[in-house]
Amino acid sequence: MIRIIFQRILAALVTLSLLCVLTFLLLRLAPGGPFDTDRVWPPEIQANIQAKYGLNLRVSQQMGIWFKDLLHGDLHESFQYLGKPVSELISEAWPVSILLGTLALLVAVILGIPLGCLSAWKQGTWIDRVFMFVCFSGLSLPTYLLASLLILIFSLWLMWFPPALWEGPEFWVLPTLTLAARPLAILARLTRTTVIEVLRSDFIRTAYGKGLSPRTILFKHALKNSLIPVVSVLGPLAAQMVTGSFLVEIVFQIPGLGMHFVQSVLNRDYPLVMGLTLTYGVVLLTAHLLVDLSYSWIDPRIRVES
Repeated sequence: MIRIIFQRILAALVTLSLLCVLTFLLLRLAPGGPFDTDRVWPPEIQANIQAKYGLNLRVSQQMGIWFKDLLHGDLHESFQYLGKPVSELISEAWPVSILLGTLALLVAVILGIPLGCLSAWKQGTWIDRVFMFVCFSGLSLPTYLLASLLILIFSLWLMWFPPALWEGPEFWVLPTLTLAARPLAILARLTRTTVIEVLRSDFIRTAYGKGLSPRTILFKHALKNSLIPVVSVLGPLAAQMVTGSFLVEIVFQIPGLGMHFVQSVLNRDYPLVMGLTLTYGVVLLTAHLLVDLSYSWIDPRIRVES
């Protein structure tokens, strides 16, 4: 197991390095620059700005300096927020995105997996049909449209929750529901499919023959043997919800990593884009590693074969 973990960590470091290199090159190839404005600056001022931030060097030199400083924990200063280190900006926005993503993940797991089990148990009934309609709606509705509908209904019509910002628990409800809708539908549909397959297995018939209760058969035997596909999806979904809530943070004006990322791309803030890309990559690869390690806990046969 230790050897497998070491191999996965080594592969993750290689992947992360390639991600940073590609992001660095694409930023430099994109049209425009971080200090391009409608106002025309004198050539000497432009040269001083380029020299101050090292933009007058070759791309390979800039990349080498960035990686060298990264080894010392320095992500440079933001171009947009002058004088403010990228690490400080990320540390300020990180708790907001973590809280939003964690709440959405809890809602998706707590509701999605039980609903998927119930739909599989009631396959072909009106409960199953209603469930499938809700799931297809959650998968097909765009995030911005769902957010607008929730704001219209619960903020403007019913006036139950605030329409935007992130200033207290009552502000968390609508963004959490918006972000959790699609993952909830994915988990529920996947759980339904896998549970239906397991319920047709021979050991389930044996459990019925032993006189076990339907609840025990469903949750203790069928669900546990259906979790591996669900866990495989859960890792990337968790990383996506924690770090990839771009539209949700923009619509609800939440000061998290997603809003910083969108603004940094629009403003060509190279250091902030690189820092956020590195953060996203670490979270996503860590989630994949945790998913791989959880397989052996869910199914001991995987641990034995490894």
